[in-house]
Order: sequence, then structure tokens, then C-alpha cells
Amino acid sequence: MKSNNFLQVIIALLISFIPHTVLSQQISGDEAVNWAEDKGRLLLETFQEKNIKERYAKLDNLFDKYVDVNYVAKFVVGRYWRDMSAEQKDEYVKVFGRYVKAIYKTFPLDFVSRLSYQVLGAEQGQGFTNVNAQIKIAADKDIPAQEFLLSFRLHRDNGEIRLVDIKFAESSLLLSYRGKFYEMIAVDDGDLEWFIEDLADITTSAEQSNNRKLSLQ
Repeated sequence: MKSNNFLQVIIALLISFIPHTVLSQQISGDEAVNWAEDKGRLLLETFQEKNIKERYAKLDNLFDKYVDVNYVAKFVVGRYWRDMSAEQKDEYVKVFGRYVKAIYKTFPLDFVSRLSYQVLGAEQGQGFTNVNAQIKIAADKDIPAQEFLLSFRLHRDNGEIRLVDIKFAESSLLLSYRGKFYEMIAVDDGDLEWFIEDLADITTSAEQSNNRKLSLQ
């Protein structure tokens, strides 16, 4: 369904992931709401870019600026992060950044002109702030718009606000990624070198497929 595609795009573009440490500088509710409203507006504006290559370039830029990729990469491999060598950690983080960008480009974006986004409020937690928002998608003019409630978790990284998780229907996308990666590591018999190679292969395949589609535009 197009609504599910939209949620996966949001996952890929905005997601990142929960810090376990208490951060030294709390994000106020008003600051979090303002951030979410501004970045939501930027995202919707970027979706309207008619040139698909330019749209992807802008979306990648938003991802780089507002997602804590380093923390995401560490969290989703959980305890296995400690077992990686310094070289493996460096390679894995690089591949993970490519992976997320490649995967979101596999989802269609033809429905995004019919969606709206509204920030409802913010709640502070220990070391993070949750922002609640409502997404409305009008898939067809003859069908009532579908509504979805999302919760964005923010933290402050080197003074900058970054998105650290998205929850939909009480399900954390961060934890979903961890489950997927744990399964991949299990299939590879716990060999982290194989896991990184498999992730790189998946990423390269997605990138090549995306490039072929772009060449046809």
C-alpha cells in the first residue's frame, strides 16, 4: 500500500536511534516542536522536487544533516559492536550510511503530493525528547484520507538536534532494524566480517538498481 511505502520512506530518511547516555543539554519541548515543524516542512518541500535526481540529492543531504548515523549504526548491531575491530567498525559505519540511503530510493514517491504533516506536541524524557506528529495521506480523491500517528525521538549531538528514533503504533523502527541485523548476523554464524560483506553486497545491489532506474528518467 502507498501508505506503507510512505512510512518506510520516513524510516529511511528520518530515522535514527536511541542514546543510552544522559545528555548534558536537554532539548526543550518548544525547541523540539520547532525543529520538527521546520524539518517536516523541508522534507515535504523536497518531495515536491520534480527532477528525481535532484530530489534524491536533497533527501540525502537532509539525511546527512539531521540523522545521527554513527549512533544508529552502533545501536542496531547492539552487543556485536564490541566484537568488531577498529577497521570493521569504520567499514561497517560507512556501509550502513550507504545502505539506508540506497534502501529508501527503492520505494515509490508518487503519493507524497497528497500528504500532510502536523506536529501535535512534545514530551521530555531522560536524555531525549519525543515529538508527536500526525500524517495524513489522501491516496485517492474518492477515499477519505488515512491518518497515522508517529513519535519522533530527538537528542542533541555535538550541540545539534538529531533524530534518534521513530515509533509507529508503539513499534520502534530502531529496534526493527536491530532485529533485521541480528538475523543477518545469525545467518552468517556470528562472523562479523561476513555480515559486513553481506550488507555491502545488499547495498551495492540496491545502488545499482537505483542507478538503472534513474538512467531511464
